[in-house]
Amino acid sequence: MSPSHNKPLVLANWKMNLSVRQSVDLARRVTRSLSRTTKIDLVLCPTFPALPGVAEVVKRKSIALGAQDVFWKAAGPYTGEVSPAVLRELGVKYVIVGHSERRQYLKETDIVVQQKTLAALAQGLIPVLCVGETFAERQAGQKDVVIMRQVTAALKGVTLPSGLGLVVAYEPVWVIGSGQAVEPREALHTAQVIRQVLIDIFPPSVIERQVRLIYGGSVDTTNIAAFVRQPPLSGVLVGGASLSAKQFIDLVRQL
Repeated sequence: MSPSHNKPLVLANWKMNLSVRQSVDLARRVTRSLSRTTKIDLVLCPTFPALPGVAEVVKRKSIALGAQDVFWKAAGPYTGEVSPAVLRELGVKYVIVGHSERRQYLKETDIVVQQKTLAALAQGLIPVLCVGETFAERQAGQKDVVIMRQVTAALKGVTLPSGLGLVVAYEPVWVIGSGQAVEPREALHTAQVIRQVLIDIFPPSVIERQVRLIYGGSVDTTNIAAFVRQPPLSGVLVGGASLSAKQFIDLVRQL
């Protein structure tokens, strides 16, 4: 991975909203309109059952495939889990880890997120590490402390040899699905906090060449440009606005 902060990264997280047929249809519509774009790096993240179908749609296109989760072992007696090796076999390039919905509903801990990050990197996948504060943590003035703790814990023992990449996505839990994003200046401040933590973990050259910082949470056509045009932010993780082909295409074309 050789990310450029001048080339935004846009990830579409479809969550558990679409059937396999709907996922493939949406991928086709997005691909027809955006597969030739060279201005951004675009990633589609369907559900596990839809990955093979979407993989066929984006194969040999400029659009990458992402998974919404991964297990922390490559193989073994782990009923119902999905191996990072299998994801790689399907053509997956990016994998989301530590999303707030998994932290909340599946009780994923910082240790679990760290194990998944290591497992993804071991298979040559690019982890999209999600971090963010709850409303209660924000009200208590703990936002930066929470973010620093999550990043530090998730990246414990992580190294990024040449060729491996990492994305860190700031997603304030309280704005996800609300239709109300944080102010761009606050997202920028948080990205700078994250970068300071990264400086204690990786050499500066690794951060510049192999790590991307992005924002997620109620991204739409009116605010996307503001989140990708102020370094160190260089992209967005899009949820609800990626479920409509027209809305998502319009959103990407703002860049």
